[in-house]
Order: sequence, then structure tokens, then C-alpha cells
Amino acid sequence: MAAERTQDRERDRERDRPGPRIRLDLPRERRARLLPEYDPEAFGRLSERIARFLGTGRFLVWMTLTIVVWVLWNIFAPGALKFDEYPFIFLTLALSLQASYAAPLILLAQNRQDDRDRVNLEQDRKQNERSIADTEYLTREIAALRMGLGEVATRDWIRSELQDLIKELEERRDLFPSGDAHGRDVPDR
Repeated sequence: MAAERTQDRERDRERDRPGPRIRLDLPRERRARLLPEYDPEAFGRLSERIARFLGTGRFLVWMTLTIVVWVLWNIFAPGALKFDEYPFIFLTLALSLQASYAAPLILLAQNRQDDRDRVNLEQDRKQNERSIADTEYLTREIAALRMGLGEVATRDWIRSELQDLIKELEERRDLFPSGDAHGRDVPDR
């Protein structure tokens, strides 16, 4: 009896225990999916290639040749070899099927091109902002250099100052002539 009670208690404990602890530092295990998985980038690239082909003259030529051969075969071939009689219902069905797949593929390709254009536009905008900032910085630097150059002595100003000093020295020399015949002032020192 006591053994049965302990077994009952253990069963109750196991039943009340929470399930396995979920760790937040580990990714969840992948669940099985009903739908097959695919790479959206690969599918997008394929749709762009198809859409690009649908927009070429080569596609139009091949499509036109196929339809002309189809119609001529089903008009002029012997009765046993005809597979689509005059109203050409099978041809209409094939063209409708082709159009029903072409339209979404073209839209998908356009959406991908829009996404690329948006990314390129954003990169161009950032590049323009950097260029504007660089231009403004260089403009401020040039303005600072110009202001600094306004305070720098230029060659012409120094020349004029030296000429003024030479004139002033010559005037002073005339006021105080030296006793030397050659005009040297060495003995006066």
C-alpha cells in the first residue's frame, strides 16, 4: 500500500512538472513545414531572366513563328495529324497560360528593380550629403586662409617698407655725414 502511494505521488509530481525548459540563448529547432522551401533570391533572379527574355525581339519572333506554324499545321495537315481544330482552343489556352505566368513574373522583376533603384538612390543621397559636407568644410577652410592671408605681409608690402627704410636711412646719413672718404661708418663704431 505504501509503495503504491509513493508511486502515485511520483506520477503526480511528473505530471505537475513543467515541460523542458526553453533556453533563450539557443535558437528554436526548425519545425517541419508543409510547403517546400525555396530561395527567394534564386527565384527572383530566374524571374528577372524570364522577364528580360519576354521583352526581347527574339521572343516575339519565336512566339510569332510558333503561332504561325501551329495555325498552318492545324489548317493544312491531314485530319489524323491535326491536334487543334479551327477555333484553336488549345492554342488559346496555351497563350492564356503563358500570359498568366508572364504578368506576375514581369511584376516581380519590376519590384526587384524598384528595390535596387531604391538602394542605389539611398547610396547616391548619402554620397551627395558627404560631398556637400566636404565642400562646405573646404569653403570654410579657404575663407579662414583668406582671412589669415589678410594679416600676412606680402612681398610688395615688405618691399615698400624696405624702400621706406632705405630712404629714411639715406636721409639720416645726409644729416650725419661720416668723416670717411668712402662713406663707411666703421671708424664711428
